[in-house]
Amino acid sequence: MIIFRHILSRHVAPFLFALFVLMFIFLLQFLVKSLDQLAGKGLAPAVIAELIVVSLAWMVVLAVPMAVLVATLMAFGQLASTNQITALRASGISLYRMIAPVFAASAVVCWLLVLFNNHVLPDANHRTKVLLNDISRKKPTISIVPGMFSQLMPGYTILVRKTFEQSNDLEGVTVFNYSSPAVASTITGERGTISFSPDYRKLIMDLANGEIHEQGIREGKQYRRIRFEKHRISMDAEGFDFHRSQEGTFDRGDRELSAGAMQQIVDSLRSLQRASEERTAALLRRTVEELYAPPAPRPAQSRPPGTDEASMRAGLLRSSLLNDANYRTYIDLEARKFEVEIHKKYAIPFACIVFVLIGAPLGIMARRGTFGAGASLSLGFFLLYWTCLIQGERLADRGLLEPWLAMWIANIVLGVLGAYLTYRTARENVTFDLTWTRRLVPRSWRSADEVAQTQEDLPQKGA
Repeated sequence: MIIFRHILSRHVAPFLFALFVLMFIFLLQFLVKSLDQLAGKGLAPAVIAELIVVSLAWMVVLAVPMAVLVATLMAFGQLASTNQITALRASGISLYRMIAPVFAASAVVCWLLVLFNNHVLPDANHRTKVLLNDISRKKPTISIVPGMFSQLMPGYTILVRKTFEQSNDLEGVTVFNYSSPAVASTITGERGTISFSPDYRKLIMDLANGEIHEQGIREGKQYRRIRFEKHRISMDAEGFDFHRSQEGTFDRGDRELSAGAMQQIVDSLRSLQRASEERTAALLRRTVEELYAPPAPRPAQSRPPGTDEASMRAGLLRSSLLNDANYRTYIDLEARKFEVEIHKKYAIPFACIVFVLIGAPLGIMARRGTFGAGASLSLGFFLLYWTCLIQGERLADRGLLEPWLAMWIANIVLGVLGAYLTYRTARENVTFDLTWTRRLVPRSWRSADEVAQTQEDLPQKGA
């Protein structure tokens, strides 16, 4: 037990350090991506802080498996570099027994991450969605993207060439007004500002140096062009003032539900799909029975059904079958989206176990226990895992791959590779040269001994 505790203790500090670094990277990426939407909008610091806190949930889900891989590589690499692995083997402890406590700890982390995915992450994602919607109502410029059409208000479409972060000024404004059923107007302005009325009931846009083009929709021939130096447009803006929405205001999407809730939705969708199949089968049986049924006696004055009537019935049958097929396809795609998210809630945590099988033998082979070596070795596996996960999700959403296979294929491939590397390392002392990876790691990440060792490994001039 002392040896097992010693091996586990070697993982704690690298795991926490890697988790901190990865969370910092994810948080920095989130801030850079959202800075233009949050900065200079007059939002309270508490609102921005809350948005950052609730966004940490999805970062934890992605960072924990990565931290497990980095920690395993660093811990076993350090044990190998100090010849502790050799000493343990000489004392009769196999590699499987060395990995066993780490494997058990990763299983516990996997179980905790599954609970986190089902009880914390859905609520955090929903709160993020509600909060972002509340923030978008605070100022209209948040929803205006330069060079893209924005439909802030019903009946109006706004195109702006340039916005300013520190103010509500606009440049190159074009407003398409189709709120009136009789007149369609296009309003352009070189400059403009957008603001709210004091009671937040009106969205006011003041334009300068522009034109108004009006055309009658009904008559079509009436056209009027007006040039102006100043022009004000007043639009209804109910709901744009910032206030906290209730948690149940918005419907929850697939990433805002637990696995159990999504499974109930999948069962309901599959029931609708089966009902549609039964309805189609009943329609086909009824059609076949009508075709092969003996003709009913007709009055003498009536005529047998002609070609037009038969063609009409065939067209109605074809249309009904086609509609049912499209409906089942839509239901199947919707169910697949939820099934993908269900499997994702378990596949990503299971990567903690798979990464132990990958990290332990690679760390022993590399015989390097520094963060630089762990990060450089982990990068390739991270890219492979997340590429398989993202592409698999896309293929499953399109119906080209089964949802369970799309989410588990990365774990299957890396798990088989990790089992093979563990088996090879347990049977023989396998090492490989990773000197070239040290040149890819920044000098600030490496210790003084490693920098000196790297200089010694470089080829000498004139040799």
